[in-house]
Amino acid sequence: METLSQSFRALGDPTRLRILRLVASAPLNVSELVSVVGVAQSSVSHHLGKLRQLGLVREERAAGFTYYSLGVDAADVQAPLIKMACEAEDGTGDLARLKDLLRQREDRQLLNERLLEPGQSWFLWAGALASLLPPVDVADFGCGTGVLSTSIARWARSVVAIDQNRAALTQARARAKREGLRNVTFLREDLHHLSLPSGKTGLVVLSQSLHHVDAPEAVLGEAARILAPGGKIVVLELMTHQETWVRDRLGHRHLGFGPEELESTLRAAGFESLTREVHPRQASSPFRVFLLTGEKR
Repeated sequence: METLSQSFRALGDPTRLRILRLVASAPLNVSELVSVVGVAQSSVSHHLGKLRQLGLVREERAAGFTYYSLGVDAADVQAPLIKMACEAEDGTGDLARLKDLLRQREDRQLLNERLLEPGQSWFLWAGALASLLPPVDVADFGCGTGVLSTSIARWARSVVAIDQNRAALTQARARAKREGLRNVTFLREDLHHLSLPSGKTGLVVLSQSLHHVDAPEAVLGEAARILAPGGKIVVLELMTHQETWVRDRLGHRHLGFGPEELESTLRAAGFESLTREVHPRQASSPFRVFLLTGEKR
């Protein structure tokens, strides 16, 4: 009863009701909520803190941002309150602005795939690997919407597609279902700390995933941990660049890497027999990519 009473008091604020209705529709970060609700960031953060204390919202990290979503399920005693808030008249126009924001987010995702997967070269790599490798168990670190995972699944024995972004994984699952693939498992986890068993995986691929993580060395350490002895790693990454706009628009944590830097990190993580291939810059793109491969000692 006390929890319900506190919830009534918390939801007596109209701004909190608006925020709650928005995060019930889609996971949103603070900046996105500010743009929809139209109040100061400090105020939005304060309201989110109150809602989080009551368990009405939950938070999760994805692509360098903290996203907030509804923390109440249908069986919770607070569910009727949430239902009333969601069904209330949208006199402030929040839902229309939310629709525009989600469309812009989808456009950014398409931009990310178009600009930062130069030539969609992974399709060619996947086809080549199909003819060179025996069927192996593969882990795709930072699978996003599953473009690479589904391509690999056509020749791999199994694929574990890993990402923290709930919306991206939903799209990836739909892609795999649409293509009739049954050997792909989707895992929503932090690449720094995976639940996969040690020494069982045959191949780990990271297609431009490291620039999204806080600690690349820890992620490469996890790759080494889950690989069987002699297991392979393939890393496609961006060369160091000065396109700072990718931090806000695409959630990048790092402005690319030097190949020598990542090679040293791979050796420290337990990889050997390293190879490197640097791709030329495409005229239409400000980015240049390089490919590293290695084998677990």
